[in-house]
Amino acid sequence: MRIIIISNRLPFTVEKKNGKLAISESTGGLVSGLSAYLDSLKHSKKLKRTEYLWLGWPGMCGKGKKVDELKDEFFSRYNAVPVFVPEKAMDKFYNGFCNKTIWPLFHYFPSYAVYDSTYWNSYKQVNEIFCECISKIIRPDDIIWIHDYHLMLLPNLLRKKFPDITAGFFLHIPFPSYEVFRLLPVKWRTEILEGLLGADFIGFHTYDYTQYFLSCVLRLLGLEHDMGQIIVNDRLVKAETIPMGIDFHRYHSAQKLPGTKNEKEKLQKSLADLKVVLSIDRLDYTKGILNRLESYELFLEKYPQWHKKVVFVLVVVPSRIAVEHYQKIKRQIDEIVGQINGRFGDVHWTPILYQYRYLPFEPLIAVYGISDAAIITPLRDGMNLVAKEYIAAQTDKKGVLIISETTGASKELGEALIVNPNDREEIADSLNQALELPVKEQIKRNNAMQKRLKLNNVVAWARLFITELILQKDEQKKLNVKFLSPSIKKKLISDFKSSAKKIIFLDYDGTLVPFVRNPQDAKPSKELITTLEGLAKIENTDVILTSGRDKETLSRWFGRYDISLVAEHGAWFRQTKKSWKMFRPLKNDWVGKIKPILDMYAQRLPGSYVEQKDFSIVWHYRPAEPGLAALRAKELIDDLVHFTANLDIQVLQGSKVVEVRCGGVSKGNSALTFLTRKKYDFVLAIGDDWTDEDLFKILPESAYSIKVGMTSSFAKYNLRNYIDVRGLIDELAKKPDCRR
Repeated sequence: MRIIIISNRLPFTVEKKNGKLAISESTGGLVSGLSAYLDSLKHSKKLKRTEYLWLGWPGMCGKGKKVDELKDEFFSRYNAVPVFVPEKAMDKFYNGFCNKTIWPLFHYFPSYAVYDSTYWNSYKQVNEIFCECISKIIRPDDIIWIHDYHLMLLPNLLRKKFPDITAGFFLHIPFPSYEVFRLLPVKWRTEILEGLLGADFIGFHTYDYTQYFLSCVLRLLGLEHDMGQIIVNDRLVKAETIPMGIDFHRYHSAQKLPGTKNEKEKLQKSLADLKVVLSIDRLDYTKGILNRLESYELFLEKYPQWHKKVVFVLVVVPSRIAVEHYQKIKRQIDEIVGQINGRFGDVHWTPILYQYRYLPFEPLIAVYGISDAAIITPLRDGMNLVAKEYIAAQTDKKGVLIISETTGASKELGEALIVNPNDREEIADSLNQALELPVKEQIKRNNAMQKRLKLNNVVAWARLFITELILQKDEQKKLNVKFLSPSIKKKLISDFKSSAKKIIFLDYDGTLVPFVRNPQDAKPSKELITTLEGLAKIENTDVILTSGRDKETLSRWFGRYDISLVAEHGAWFRQTKKSWKMFRPLKNDWVGKIKPILDMYAQRLPGSYVEQKDFSIVWHYRPAEPGLAALRAKELIDDLVHFTANLDIQVLQGSKVVEVRCGGVSKGNSALTFLTRKKYDFVLAIGDDWTDEDLFKILPESAYSIKVGMTSSFAKYNLRNYIDVRGLIDELAKKPDCRR
């Protein structure tokens, strides 16, 4: 087994220094987290055979002999494969679409988002370049793990080239709600969703992000899910919540490092007798740094007793300084820091110690260790590993974490002081609470959080993701086993031709024709009629069309042909060219009681409508908005189940319909009527929904039963879609394949 990690950046950067190319280690939660996991693969006895490659952009374009020489070093030191991208394309891809469109939009700053088609084209181009690079090295048994918003098109690009790959995707930033995501142009948002669904397993940090993604898939692509499982082009895809952890041991043990101890001693001397509140973040408008500073200012106003007793250590790490919004926020931070220090400070006390720089690992651990409180309040953050690092670094289990409720980490760090990042007064009060919190309470809270972080560390996160991905692939294989294989298909056709008496039960909508918004638009084509006629004219062959449609429609469409018809899922039947009959006496006096309920729901859901038949009544919602339709359907079924408890009727949910029908009516019971009239030595039944399950259950063991679609069923086999069904019956009817 080989794992291929794919991310925008490699775990190192190649830069020109003094006219020479030099390799420097990359920083960031993703790099450090994945590096810890990959290190665990090297030292694991159970996973000795696991190889890995890391594929990504090295920070430069690929020109010159020196670059070719560096490739060997990339591989020997990092198991890395560089993806070289043209400089202009990378600029519009990274500084353009990634950081001016996706980043602000997915972090709920839609007014900052730029919708530039040249950015989008570069985004597509770079994803295609990555795809081409992977195509050159991929093996059949590789596990592909793609990371983050830079490469959301890549899973589907790879899927088109390699349909059987095992591919996972993890999004490290928030996935926005439908109302925000839909702000993207139609083509872009559709391709992004389809791109992600090219993966077999898609991971998110929080339950909310997972649900937002599933909602967008439903409302924009019309694909429903079952417990996170989505059927995409006859392939089972799963979206799941797997919050990323940190390398707990690394941060917890780092206080013992000599460099950390030296840094800690220096800080303790310079900050003696002061309570230390730490704020550390990248320069980014999503991090809420301005709100944090304003909250600290309010804290100094409300709680003057803390003057000259507390210091706010503000560390801002430079980031994306080429982007206008980042330049602006840097100026605002500088101004408000100067304002607060000027207003409250004096020659003996500076309320805010401000550093605009990157902190190396040991100085970072030192500042974590001496801080009495850490305030981490982004306006929106996918996870925020800094919060977890701060808790992990507290070896004495002291220190209080104040964290925003809009970070992914807040879902796991429930013992912290959780605040709304826009509520300055709440943050100010939490600062006071943090500084006054008894040591015993601090230890109790941090002990609980540390146990959780230790258990759910980054290695456990990565292993769980890979395990779930492999299990998902196994689940796909189990379902694929039931698909009608070429050998079984060949035997079916042979048995059909050699049998003396044959009967074929065919559902209509979803089986012989695709579903459409308006059911009347599903009129059979000439090609389908020709196929059915040809099938029915084969000697000793009975063709039964079993449908939920009303008998008038079936008569109009198929009444002239040598086909027996079953209407309303078994309420009515008509033998070839004879009159309609009921399978058994039925009453419809209950319809008047039920129809007002369905009419009310049709009014509540624009696009839905009610269809009344002789012995059933149906609420259709295919044309309606999917998200609201699914909710209304659940509400309607609940209402109907309670209302009809004492009536001899059934409430059933089908493909975008809720149907109420007489009790005892089913395709299974109607099929028994036909099966008992003759002794058939070949039986075939094909259907696509819940009504066909009654039929599959009553068939003799020797029968061929086929469910259309990738779902569990009592049927022996599956076909992917109506096109495959048409292909099969064409072969039975000795007609050419009808696929166009």
